[in-house]
Amino acid sequence: MSTCEDSFRNRNVLITGGIGFIGSTLARRLLDMGANVTLVDSLIPQYGGNLFNIEDIRDRVRVNISDVREPYAMQHLVRGQAVLFNLAGQTSHLDSMREPEPDLEINCKAQLSILETCRHVNPGIRIVFAGTRQIYGRPDYLPVDESHPIRPVDVNGINKTAGEWYHLLYGATYGMPCCVLRLTNTYGPRMRVRDARQTFLGIWLRLIIQGRPIQVFGDGTQRRDFNYVDDVVEALLLAASCQQAVGQVYNLGGAEVVSLKNLAALLVEVNGGGRYELVPFSEEMRKIDIGDYYGSFRKIETELGWRPRVSLREGLQRSLDYYRRHGKEYWE
Repeated sequence: MSTCEDSFRNRNVLITGGIGFIGSTLARRLLDMGANVTLVDSLIPQYGGNLFNIEDIRDRVRVNISDVREPYAMQHLVRGQAVLFNLAGQTSHLDSMREPEPDLEINCKAQLSILETCRHVNPGIRIVFAGTRQIYGRPDYLPVDESHPIRPVDVNGINKTAGEWYHLLYGATYGMPCCVLRLTNTYGPRMRVRDARQTFLGIWLRLIIQGRPIQVFGDGTQRRDFNYVDDVVEALLLAASCQQAVGQVYNLGGAEVVSLKNLAALLVEVNGGGRYELVPFSEEMRKIDIGDYYGSFRKIETELGWRPRVSLREGLQRSLDYYRRHGKEYWE
């Protein structure tokens, strides 16, 4: 896997959700590659934006605190940009069921608004949309590839499906160069760990550092795959720089498949102490649980040369080290 280092040099790049977990990590990599980076983020408290994520690069990026649903702000922001990494979104599955309207606004209507703005102001902008494996629902087979039926089990999955298909439609109809990545469980430094809104692994990291037991729901045998954030950033860069990615959908996935119980045990081991406990699903969680899931990344490996490089053990160690140093910036 080799991202062309010159692909972004002196190019203008816009990241929606840019002060969030993945966006801020991507911004660092782009700065190292010589890009001119603009970050737009609404900093809605329930989502992942955190100004501490960009504290060390604040003077090297352009920051705009605004809502992607605001067309006049977006017209100004997308004009003159070469690449748009569209990472803005609401990720909590439970929140989408409890309050479906905000999820519809952020994950569906906002995506349409962004694309319409690009179509009128900058139709040649290269767009990479961060989708999710949640759109597949409960798998019919494993590993899940891009041909698997799309059958979401929650409002979030439905709206993310619509957001993805808007990108593909605008690409096919208006010739806008779009690509979709379906992310699995992404983790690492700068993720939201105050609660489980981004991924359950975030709250696990916080609990174990604070000396509290990790809660594993159900019997813990559910299998998952994980991607360390640096690997996801490389996939995003490849999707934006490789011509063969235009119009394509790619699954990401982990090289290691692990049960949640074994993941908890590994985290305890890497941490050098702690414990986990099995707890029953609440009724609302049980209804949207998808059981086993792990994805096939064969297509993106074959076409773009991507595969995950950071092992689960190493990624957990890096994450623990980061939150031991900076935890108060994320959970206070």
